Amino acid sequence: MNTTIYKERKIVSRLFAVLLSALLMVPLLSSCGGGSRNASTPPPVDDSMGRTVSDRNARNQPEAKKGLGTGQKVALLAGAAGLYYLYNQHKNASQEGAQGKYYLSKNGRVYYRDAEKRAHWVTPPKEGIRVPESEAQKYREFQGYNGNSSGRDLTGITSSAAPTL
Repeated sequence: MNTTIYKERKIVSRLFAVLLSALLMVPLLSSCGGGSRNASTPPPVDDSMGRTVSDRNARNQPEAKKGLGTGQKVALLAGAAGLYYLYNQHKNASQEGAQGKYYLSKNGRVYYRDAEKRAHWVTPPKEGIRVPESEAQKYREFQGYNGNSSGRDLTGITSSAAPTL
């Protein structure tokens, strides 16, 4: 009788040990599958509602002179024209972030990637970007050129098909 109780206890203890071993393996196995998820690009961040991106080059552009001066004429680029101007200023940058490389999406929006590879949508400043008129002529057909509400948006322009400006 002692041998049957001993055998039953031995079987129960072995089953219990197998069960505990399996439970201890769950965290180990579940952590192994997360590598590919972390390696993929995280979803884009749409922080365009509360913040605009000002271009450093736009701030360094000459201001239009008041009155009948002989200063350099400037055009105001806002909306799609301003966005396309920012894209062209940053498309060949080597670093990441707001002052780094910009990309043109298939849906006609411009974005940059942060250090964690998250996409951030770019919004041109509401007040527009002052650009020398000679340079601004390239953006004449786009919405937002000198306050023009009609014109082309960036939909359908891809980075490979975008005209070199």
